[in-house]
Amino acid sequence: MSEAVVVADDGDMPDHLEKPKKRVLVIDDDKQVSRLVGRALTRSDEFQVSTVAEPGIGLLKAKQEQFDVIVSDLSMPGMDGLELLRGIRTFDLDIPIILLTGTPSIETAQRALELGAFRYLTKPFQAEELVDLCKQASFAHRIARLKRQAFELSGAEDLRPGDLAGITEAFDSTLETLGIVYQPIVHAGSGKLYGYEALMRSKNKKLPYPSSVLHAAEHLNRVFDLGRVIRRLAAAPFADLSGETKLFLNLHPRDLMDENLSSRSSAIGGIADRVVLEITERESLERVPQVQRKLDELRGMGFKIAVDDLGAGYAGLSSFASLSPDIVKLDMSLIQGIHESEVKRKIVASMVETCHDLEIGVVAEGVETLAELQVCQKIGCDYLQGYYIARPGEVFPGINWQD
Repeated sequence: MSEAVVVADDGDMPDHLEKPKKRVLVIDDDKQVSRLVGRALTRSDEFQVSTVAEPGIGLLKAKQEQFDVIVSDLSMPGMDGLELLRGIRTFDLDIPIILLTGTPSIETAQRALELGAFRYLTKPFQAEELVDLCKQASFAHRIARLKRQAFELSGAEDLRPGDLAGITEAFDSTLETLGIVYQPIVHAGSGKLYGYEALMRSKNKKLPYPSSVLHAAEHLNRVFDLGRVIRRLAAAPFADLSGETKLFLNLHPRDLMDENLSSRSSAIGGIADRVVLEITERESLERVPQVQRKLDELRGMGFKIAVDDLGAGYAGLSSFASLSPDIVKLDMSLIQGIHESEVKRKIVASMVETCHDLEIGVVAEGVETLAELQVCQKIGCDYLQGYYIARPGEVFPGINWQD
């Protein structure tokens, strides 16, 4: 393998200021290769190189110290490069990893890139090629860190935490620690408990929001896995509740294709007559084959069907007509401030009247003030849900109601 000396470009930086060197961790059980890689990088005068022969020690070093780039052999005893990559992604989603191999194959190259390797480099390679890759990798790492900081500063949700390996690790961890909270839904006239909506809560900082967990499930094609965990956790406490209390469960449209959903032995199969399956209008049903047959099957088991977020989803009536819901939940954007908006009052009143003509029950979501509650009562909503009545809580929050 030939080597080259690369002269660093300091641009317009004053002579008395030196650029901090980029730290590279080289993990390779072949000491000769490690020396060649280290020599090529240090000659460029841009890198500070640490070399490790054992991948397990390299993994520990990567966790304890800050590096800009990791260069690792693909084939090593005890732990190969892909296993090392997975391990690193459990604590660092952004650091670029360059994998080296002397036995290239399409399968391993594809797998390496799928798991988030920055590049897959075949031996023998030119020193210049490795140096250039490390420069690109360190730049990409810097950008990734800045983007993540920007997300954190703005409070926005980072729905793509790194690469496939990082998302997979974060998603698996989330499933293991997922929590459920419940928010009461009450009869609008009396304040009597009608049911609880089960809401997932993530304890994983990498996927901190329900929406980010859902996006990860969609990205990984693991919506079924997420849905099954939620249904199992949500249903467990209902064994001790009155048989009249309903459990409202959010359902991704893809969940309709999961055979487990309609299984009598599933977590909710045994209490189907107490479960209301909420399907949001924010998602299209067009990709669900034989949706009407699946809905009929679920209704035959005793499930009720609800349309969630009515007023915030698709403008057309195709999904609403396909679902033929037993209950609709008016989106909170229509309810919040309804006492101050004649337009909202008229729209909601018309929706309620239309739903009642079709014998469909109406839940007003997002009731946060007494004034909003009173307007929803006057308009004729059947059920109410929102912070004014109760905030979501663990099993089971009390109800704020004054006659």
